[in-house]
Amino acid sequence: MGVPRLLSDEEIAQGLAGLPGWERRGDEITCTYPIRYHAAVAAIVTIADRSRRVQHHADRDLRIDSLRASITTHDAGHRLTAADFDLAHRIDAIVAAHQALPLD
Repeated sequence: MGVPRLLSDEEIAQGLAGLPGWERRGDEITCTYPIRYHAAVAAIVTIADRSRRVQHHADRDLRIDSLRASITTHDAGHRLTAADFDLAHRIDAIVAAHQALPLD
C-alpha cells in the first residue's frame, strides 16, 4: 500500500475552502465545534466507529461546551493527505447529526 501522497500547500488550501470552520495548524487540520457535552460524547463514539472503518483517526478534545477534532496522517510522517480531508467531512456530518448548536 505504501505511504499516502502528501498534499501541497495549494491542495491543502483548496481542501480547507470546502470545510468551513476548519483551519490548518502546522501539519494538521483542526475544528472546534460548539456542542453540548452529552451530544459530544455521543458524537465521539460515532466518530471512533467511522474512523475505525476507514482506518484513519482524529485526535479529539472534549470540553463541557465544545469538541475539537485535529487530524493528520500518522503514516505519512504526521503530514496532511487526502484521507485527512475525507475524515474531516465525515466528522462534520457526524457532529451535525448530533445537534451541534451554539450555546448562547
